[in-house]
Amino acid sequence: MKLGAQFYTLRDNCTTLDGLSESLKRVADIGYTTVQLSGVCPYEPEWVKEELDKNGLRCVLTHWNVDEVKNDPVSVLNKHRAFGCNNIGIGCMPGWPNEENTYKFIEEFKKPTQILAQNGSKLFYHNHHGEFIRCADGEMVFDKLINSFTKDELAFTLDTYWVQMGGGDVNEWLEKLKGRVECIHLKDLEMVGTEQRMAPIGQGSMNFEKIVASAIDAGTQYALVEQDNCYGRDPFECLKQSYEYLKSLGLN
Repeated sequence: MKLGAQFYTLRDNCTTLDGLSESLKRVADIGYTTVQLSGVCPYEPEWVKEELDKNGLRCVLTHWNVDEVKNDPVSVLNKHRAFGCNNIGIGCMPGWPNEENTYKFIEEFKKPTQILAQNGSKLFYHNHHGEFIRCADGEMVFDKLINSFTKDELAFTLDTYWVQMGGGDVNEWLEKLKGRVECIHLKDLEMVGTEQRMAPIGQGSMNFEKIVASAIDAGTQYALVEQDNCYGRDPFECLKQSYEYLKSLGLN
């Protein structure tokens, strides 16, 4: 399982191409070999490929515009192929996970996910805590997504922090999604007084030794470190601290 940096962590540093270029270099200097591009400035696929190659990096996942995925999946696929990425990600279903939006998402994205699958690619859905609510029939939103798409059509970027926020057990969900979690998001959880915060890996309360073992068992290929909010700390330093802790667990 390879370690990667989720660039949503660095979004404030990546509002321009110069900033994105410098951030790719700094992430490579930390030791990361893979990245997820999310929340960054617009870019041409060919430019990204040059920057990735220059820094010895691979982009293994994105967060892409959901409307473009829905309306023109072939164009999205071709753009990803230009920089060697087969995994097309979305950050959430349009709107927010609730019963109405879930049924709409299933209806609207069935065909696009089939087109991607037929062309050797796959859509990755990133969860928050909303997927853990139950619909009127008693079924959880997350389960509706799992049961409405095949594993070739829809994979899941399981987010450790948001699973716990939703009341789930990360290890149980990794087991449940075995074979459908090639990419995951790692972020820790800490309490500062009565405030629940995101933290660099190893500095919070989550058992990442067990989570890493569960992820490997579930077939995860890429563990992408993400910290949506660094609470005034340097996001590069947070990514470095997470990298060093995870490297001590045998990842690289």
